[in-house]
Amino acid sequence: MRVLFIALFVIATGSFAEPAKADPYRWCAVYSGGGHGGGTNCYFVTLRQCQETVSGIGGFCRPNPFYTGRKVYGEDARGRDRFVR
Repeated sequence: MRVLFIALFVIATGSFAEPAKADPYRWCAVYSGGGHGGGTNCYFVTLRQCQETVSGIGGFCRPNPFYTGRKVYGEDARGRDRFVR
């Protein structure tokens, strides 16, 4: 009886679990650090967010190597949407 109760409890609690979600952060900012090493921040949803963060402090943006979501679109230099792998 105890085993049946535990099995039902495990099944019931497992049914409330949510499926895993994709990582929404597509872009990483790589900071230069001025010869003392830099840092990386991979919490940018858009390329523009990343570029605005590194402007003035040095660094560049690159795709997040751990991004697991769907393919996204970015903007080119003229502000038009373009496909980004």
